[in-house]
Amino acid sequence: MAKFLLFILFIITNPFLVFCQFDEFFFNGFSEAHNNNNKISLNGSSEIKKNGILQLTNDTSRLTGHATYQTPLQFKNSTNGKVYSFSTSFAFAIVSQFQFQRLGGHGFAFTISPDKLLNGFPSPYLGVFNPSDVGNLSNHVFAVEFDTVQDFEFGDIDDNHIGIDIDGLNSTSSVSAAYFAENSTKVNITLKSGNIFQVWIDYDSIEYVVNVSISPFSWKPKQPILSTSRIDLSSVFEDSMYGLSSSTGLLASSHYILGWDFKMNGISRNLDLSSLPSLPGLKKKHVAVIIGVSVSSILLLIVAVCFAIYLFIKIKNADVIEDWELDIGPHRFSYEELKTATKGFKEKELLGVGGFGKVYKGRLPNSKAVVAVKRISHDSKQGLHEFVSEIGTIGRLRHRNLVQLQGWCRRRGDLLLVYDYMPNGSLDKYIYREPKIVLSWEQRFKIIKGVSAALLYLHEQWEQIVVHRDIKASNILLDGEFNGRLGDFGLAKLYEHGSNPGTTRIVGTLGYLAPELTKTGKATPSSDVFAFGALLLETCCGRRPIEPKAVPAELTLIDWVWDKWTSGLIFDVVDPRLKDEFDEDEVLRASTVGEED
Repeated sequence: MAKFLLFILFIITNPFLVFCQFDEFFFNGFSEAHNNNNKISLNGSSEIKKNGILQLTNDTSRLTGHATYQTPLQFKNSTNGKVYSFSTSFAFAIVSQFQFQRLGGHGFAFTISPDKLLNGFPSPYLGVFNPSDVGNLSNHVFAVEFDTVQDFEFGDIDDNHIGIDIDGLNSTSSVSAAYFAENSTKVNITLKSGNIFQVWIDYDSIEYVVNVSISPFSWKPKQPILSTSRIDLSSVFEDSMYGLSSSTGLLASSHYILGWDFKMNGISRNLDLSSLPSLPGLKKKHVAVIIGVSVSSILLLIVAVCFAIYLFIKIKNADVIEDWELDIGPHRFSYEELKTATKGFKEKELLGVGGFGKVYKGRLPNSKAVVAVKRISHDSKQGLHEFVSEIGTIGRLRHRNLVQLQGWCRRRGDLLLVYDYMPNGSLDKYIYREPKIVLSWEQRFKIIKGVSAALLYLHEQWEQIVVHRDIKASNILLDGEFNGRLGDFGLAKLYEHGSNPGTTRIVGTLGYLAPELTKTGKATPSSDVFAFGALLLETCCGRRPIEPKAVPAELTLIDWVWDKWTSGLIFDVVDPRLKDEFDEDEVLRASTVGEED
């Protein structure tokens, strides 16, 4: 997916607009002038606009940025080690890249952390955590997330919620975004609507209560929308703490902070939204409605004429967009952008070649992010139908053990898919013949577990059942830490939970095809599981499911392993390159599951 991702850290520190005292500050907008005397430093995508608004992220994908102040706040009482009560209020707005469709990134999080620059990932990690430390109690991180994408791996309740997080992204408590009006009526809101909202976060160190309120007005609701008790932050906080973080997802969003107040051992003030800087390029709703109604016909005519002229001039170089392309979610790259990223699809950037075409290593010109670009050849078996299937399927899937689709491109006969770059290539390069690196058993078992978690997500945990139909070692890609990620969804099929799959043409790779598939013609999770069983055996044994050069008794991997199992010699099948350095219980479990599948 897929996850065009972008994140920013804005650090809670001393005041730089109105300085009241060490434990209190007030920002009624932000001024560029403060960047000139080194009180605040900016890098990456963050910037302070001329009108005083702080823009954390913009609609350019895969950028990072930070805005930090020099000195942290003292959150703990040095005498008893107890965290002080604190209160903060701030005004924000999230403007989606495709505002009319409400499509955008993952939102942002108000974060208190001991580190100035968190080593966090974008996308579902909100720039706060990364896959190796999420959920680690040593993080000492407290966060209130304003999340606009539903991530199943973290148990998100929906794609428009507020959650309280401690040391991870599985929220201690969460609620759909809303506020209580003066008559105590609950009013739902959309975080990425482009509207300005004010947030109040209050921590009572006596009662151990965290309250979160939100409102589109300058007044604070009488009742918080989210309240969690029995949270003693003394065990979470260190003496000096920082933080505010934001991140976009597969589609970018602009995150703005318009004003901010913070107070230790007190109640933060309400911000007057009418006195804060205005969002760039936005007009008042009532003005837009009046103008839109009065001149709509004229504007439509002008737009139609201009669009026709533009198409006439640019027709030879334009990317043709058909109706089906408007219904799929992932980001669409321009052909020129991908051509530049791969240096004109030069051979030296080539990562691999398959029946579908070629895969190139690329560096996106704007973000400098490294990606893998899959260019489908004109005579490939993976045609337009499979191309659409892969975009529509993996573009909406989010799991740490799936290769994230970043976007796609179609220009005339060229079909291209853009994925996260997997620096260690595919699994088959490490278990066949004479690899440069021999994977240890620990690495192999970690890869097996990762792929099994991905299959569980596809078959049972997503909104539909996804049958991959082409599980094999060459489609298991390895990231920088040799975590296994399932990729290549060009042959995937979807159907609803509780329904029966229809018959389809038989596709896949010999040696991985389930016996019942040739009889029923129905691709099911069971056929995927059979292929996964073959993958288990070849990972353990270091050889392909069918080895033409082997002696007849060892031609088929499944039959050979079964013979060794029934003879009590199951450990004879283990890859000899492991030199007997493996966990017998894990090997026994993997080979047994492989045979049963």
